[in-house]
Amino acid sequence: MDAVTDAEPFHELVDHARQTRVVVIGGGIAGLVAAWECAKVGMAVTLVEASDRLGGTIGSTRIAGLDLETGVTCWSTRGGAVRSLIDEVLPDAAIVRPRDDREWIAGLPKGAAAPLPAEQVLGIPANPWDESVRRIIGWDGTWRAYVDRLRPPLTIGAQRSLGRLVHGRMGDKVLDRLVAPLTIDRFGLDPVDVDVDIAAPGLSNALTRTGWLGGAVADVRVDAPGSAIEGLDGGMPQLTAALAERLAEREVVIHRGALATDLVRGDRRWTVQLATITPEGAVAAPDRLHADAVIVATEEGAARTLLGSALGSPRFADVPLAGIAREVVTLVVAAPELDAAPRGAHVHAVPGVTRATGLVHETARWEWLAREAGAGRHVLRVAFGAPGVAPATEGLADADAAVMAVAEASVLLGVELDEDRIAGAHRDTYTLVPPASMLGRRERTDTARAAIARVPGLAAVGAWLSGSGLAQVVADAQDEADRLRHKALWGAVAAE
Repeated sequence: MDAVTDAEPFHELVDHARQTRVVVIGGGIAGLVAAWECAKVGMAVTLVEASDRLGGTIGSTRIAGLDLETGVTCWSTRGGAVRSLIDEVLPDAAIVRPRDDREWIAGLPKGAAAPLPAEQVLGIPANPWDESVRRIIGWDGTWRAYVDRLRPPLTIGAQRSLGRLVHGRMGDKVLDRLVAPLTIDRFGLDPVDVDVDIAAPGLSNALTRTGWLGGAVADVRVDAPGSAIEGLDGGMPQLTAALAERLAEREVVIHRGALATDLVRGDRRWTVQLATITPEGAVAAPDRLHADAVIVATEEGAARTLLGSALGSPRFADVPLAGIAREVVTLVVAAPELDAAPRGAHVHAVPGVTRATGLVHETARWEWLAREAGAGRHVLRVAFGAPGVAPATEGLADADAAVMAVAEASVLLGVELDEDRIAGAHRDTYTLVPPASMLGRRERTDTARAAIARVPGLAAVGAWLSGSGLAQVVADAQDEADRLRHKALWGAVAAE
């Protein structure tokens, strides 16, 4: 008798899941993950995507006979969210780690370059006297950084701005030549705008204990959890393709070329208004969809417009968007000189010295890509665009942007390259969303999340809320989808 009684709520839950209609607006990685989290428990899911493809920042293009990744090419292992997702939807994938992940700093005086010191956190050195540090900041920079150890600890633990903390304690050479190249190239953030407590957890407390910044770095490095980078042999687009296949197996309806223009709640249901923008001859999406729950998974501007309407708050949409304009030129070059990866896999530029913020030597980084490219051919991704500075490639024709990119690559890699070496090129333009460690971002996100959570059957996901980085985006999309489905399903059963 008890077994029958226990089974009744379970069957009610399953039936309710099947009857619960969810619309996911946006087919980037966050939207795909959110849709999967709802579909795998049996909810009836419809996904709408304004463009003609899925994946968002995970994409591919064909250059010089190679199918190359655009946008996201790897993920951080910290937290394990991406690995768990891949195990779930793409269990046969070959997960790989970089064969070379060394980082260099270029744009030093007299055109010099040097490897990033091993003993550092966010570029802050543990030992300024180490030769690997001194060759970057010089003798005067080393002496200035060492002074921090002799200073009285008057403001220890009180400074949240990374840039102000480093400049005040170790001086401008450490800030300009070690810290700024990393934060600007990686995250599009001036060090002044980086929150120390989020970017380097424990550093402020370690500074209080040790009394000087180098000692704090050494202390944090001992206790810090390991973090590594992983990728897929063959490229990240495999993940979006697998998610699309799993969604199809769960009978998720996907409408491409369908732009959500309005989101209205009435009588405990949502209405999503759509505008069809598919090419002539394609199957058009309906002009509106009805749902019990909606997950908004677009970029920030579109999301704030839709959510502002749903919340009945025009002020929600009237918020300056975060992020900087960035352009990345992917090059395939004929350059046997790069076979030895003379400057590792990632070169960061000292701000203001070069037009590019840095580059990734992809064929040095990934064995599978080097194998596909063949000896003497290399794939380089050259990035442009820094805080307050438009990308130097902005306004140029694609061919001219490629010429500029190969010239910058020549400087950053210290290898003579010119336009005759270019076998093919591709250019991407996008907004680089700040990481969660941007000062003020947590408060901004908390405010948005609190407003959204007050509305039944509504959630929002994406990098503008989670912070940049595939690991953060995936984990956040899973958490928010779980929150939504828990309220939609368990709330209904409890009410019965």
